Amino acid sequence: MEEEVLGKVYDARLMSRLLRYMRPYRRNVLGALACLIAYSVLQVCAPLLTKTAIDRYITVNGPDAWAGLTRISLLYFLVLVGTFLCDFGETWLMQVTGQYSMFDLRRDLMAHLQKLDLAYYDQNPVGRMLTRVTTDVDALNDMFTSGIVTIVGDVLTLSFIVIAMLRLSVPLTALMLAVMPLVIVATWLFRRTVSVNYRKIRVAVARINSYLQEHIVGIVVLQLFNREQRSEAEFSEINRQHMEAYKNTVTAYGWFYPVVEFLSYLSLAGILTYGGFRVRGGPSIGILVAFLQFGLRFFRPIQDLSEKYNILQGAMAAAERVFKLLDTQAGIVTPDGPVAFPDETGPIEFDHVWFAYAGEDWVLRDVSFRIDPGETVAIVGHTGAGKTTIISLVLRFYDVQRGAVKVGGIDVKQLDPVALRRRFGVVLQDPHLFAGTIGENIRLGTEGIEDEHVEAAAAQVNLTAFIRSLPEGFNQPVHERGASLSTGQKQLISFARALAHRPKYLILNEATSSVDTDTEMRVREALGRMVEGRTAIIIAHRLSTIQQADRIFVMHKAQLREAGTHQQLLGLRGIYWRLYQLQYKDQELRGAPALTPQQVT
Repeated sequence: MEEEVLGKVYDARLMSRLLRYMRPYRRNVLGALACLIAYSVLQVCAPLLTKTAIDRYITVNGPDAWAGLTRISLLYFLVLVGTFLCDFGETWLMQVTGQYSMFDLRRDLMAHLQKLDLAYYDQNPVGRMLTRVTTDVDALNDMFTSGIVTIVGDVLTLSFIVIAMLRLSVPLTALMLAVMPLVIVATWLFRRTVSVNYRKIRVAVARINSYLQEHIVGIVVLQLFNREQRSEAEFSEINRQHMEAYKNTVTAYGWFYPVVEFLSYLSLAGILTYGGFRVRGGPSIGILVAFLQFGLRFFRPIQDLSEKYNILQGAMAAAERVFKLLDTQAGIVTPDGPVAFPDETGPIEFDHVWFAYAGEDWVLRDVSFRIDPGETVAIVGHTGAGKTTIISLVLRFYDVQRGAVKVGGIDVKQLDPVALRRRFGVVLQDPHLFAGTIGENIRLGTEGIEDEHVEAAAAQVNLTAFIRSLPEGFNQPVHERGASLSTGQKQLISFARALAHRPKYLILNEATSSVDTDTEMRVREALGRMVEGRTAIIIAHRLSTIQQADRIFVMHKAQLREAGTHQQLLGLRGIYWRLYQLQYKDQELRGAPALTPQQVT
């Protein structure tokens, strides 16, 4: 719906904010304006020099005609050189200014996107944000480079030309302007047609970005279910909408410029006719020739102004969307005067916590527990029981509606989120690697992580042998999203990443659910070393990975229903016992005998 908005032609509030991005480069803008003023003056000088040459030297053909024509020719050449230099200077200065301004704006957008909390990303598609940073910023760049300043130049050029024509001949000026009502009508029809189609183009581009992002990320599922033809057909329809909008725009440009050209030559024909009948006692031949040259210069800015109008309107709509994103306030912010994070590792506490992602659809209901320093706690439960939500609240990705989440005895709302998350090492179910090297993915740009720390972290998770087998070791390139590595290898790198940051708290969220049995055994072997001296929270569906935990929390229907050791929970014969029975009954159905609790432990 945001792409549908055309926007005002000029919005002072938005323009004021946009000009802030040009302010650091105001010298370039002033230089461009100076070039435009000089260019506009030079546009008038050339026809006047032609008039002087014809009336003073060519038609009279006096004794000093050749000397005068030589001077006029030299001046005309200097005018042409000056016109070239001014045009080049204005274009270069504004293009550079536009690129610098858009660089700053894109940088601010990227910085702001990283500050927004997860709730924003839950509600907004990635394609829309890509459109803001790419297409919308490009629209603003068009306004900076060929919009505002050039509009001023076109207006100045038209003004100087009209003033010069009026001083030469009022009747000829009236003839030149007689076609203006038709030009205005053609311009109005062109602007209306192009504005509508520009809106359709923006909508189609946003849909293309969103569709491509979703389907490229999900290419594995796409090919797995043989959905290529269906996807191609859907994309073709979206792409066709974009093409049709562009075709309509091309058609509008196709008739507009010839119409204006026709009207301009009609005006010039009228001047020639008038001058021919009034050759005696009327305007001189030099004036007629000057008017012919003025006519060629007069209608070109009118054509440009009509196009600049659409650029300005599109830019205002883009600015509205960009600044709406920049004005979106993050729900999770650093409090005024945040409490310093305690040096000693403290407990993690949930104090009668109620939480819902929307309305009162509670994901957690009156949940209370305490995890002591150095304790390893596992959280289990059915899908949707609230396990991952607990982790999100501990890291303050969301704020609770009731109750409090405390780390080290301090409510997380009183802590700086950056300082809070710096104490935690997190391994997620779906490992995400960035383009770079293995070493860079382990460090993630954090200062102070030396090579020996990276190597020690890799050794702790049994990753060293794999890295040594690579041609470049820790400098081995990693493709986007770690496409060159297996899921298990990516997960082990994620483990090493968490440990290399030397966290006081460790969180493993379904960290072994997507790895093979061999990798799981290696992780389980390293798990004891990983949690040693740390407070650890482990979320797992595979009960075999969490049986050595100090305590196990059982979540069911948004509530904490059971807590205790593995043996204690089995003895209760409650929810955990049923989960255990279901899991090992599956093993029995696959052909292997079910293990007794004694055999498992």
